[in-house]
Amino acid sequence: MSDILFSILVVALNPGEKLEATIGSILCQDYKGYEILVKDGMSSDGSIEKIQEKYGLRKSGLREFVSQENRLRLLRCSDRSIYDAMNQAAESARGDYVLFLNCGDLFYDEHVLRHAAEMIQKKKSEKPCIFYGNTFHGQAKAVVHSAPEITGFTCYRNIPCHQSCFYDRRLFGEKKYDLEYRIRADYDHFLWCYYRRGAEMVYMDMVVSSYEGGGYSEDRKNRARDRAEHRKITAEYMSRGELAKYRFLMAVSLAPLRSWMAENPIFSGIYHRFKSWIYGVKV
Repeated sequence: MSDILFSILVVALNPGEKLEATIGSILCQDYKGYEILVKDGMSSDGSIEKIQEKYGLRKSGLREFVSQENRLRLLRCSDRSIYDAMNQAAESARGDYVLFLNCGDLFYDEHVLRHAAEMIQKKKSEKPCIFYGNTFHGQAKAVVHSAPEITGFTCYRNIPCHQSCFYDRRLFGEKKYDLEYRIRADYDHFLWCYYRRGAEMVYMDMVVSSYEGGGYSEDRKNRARDRAEHRKITAEYMSRGELAKYRFLMAVSLAPLRSWMAENPIFSGIYHRFKSWIYGVKV
């Protein structure tokens, strides 16, 4: 199998011990065709200095530090937001495919990259692809299964968690995250890939990442903005008729109740097992 190079991108700002946990989960991978790129927004909590000392990072440019074997790279510079930091990381990535892990998020097990590389190699698509899998949600303590097929309704309702998506790097060369969106820039980018770029969406029946949960987008005070950004983005890519149909389907399928069950620690396990049965995928 010819090597697939992955860029695992981690953005950080005063991450504390979470950064080390995330880096550790990547270094445990039994497939070694990857680089780790940490984009730090000038942290002041001492966490970055610990990483520099532990991994022997040496200065290789004005803003960049690298480990001796070039496996781990650190980019230190200011940014305007988390999505600006993610854009900077994607621009510096060298891999064929990129995946974002936030500080505190982990790969589900040590075989994730090897399995992903095998599936990418078998696909051999001429189109840029997004290979995506399932996600273990730390707060809900349950595996969240992604839809095996991406459709317009999937895009309206719930796209795969970006910590479980391997993007062809060319997709970020053509479009960066739109900084107008503070919460849903990754959602906007995914819909652009599907509707405008015609990227091929390839489901991998495996758990890719352990998502910590409780991030900025899940904070209750940000939900009004989240809904407003969802309305604006869907109106950009979907027709009025399409939107009307999807809103009707959401209403008759009791979407608010299902969302509550998915996030409730008591019911989430049952809900996601039922969801996986509906999708016909392994639990």
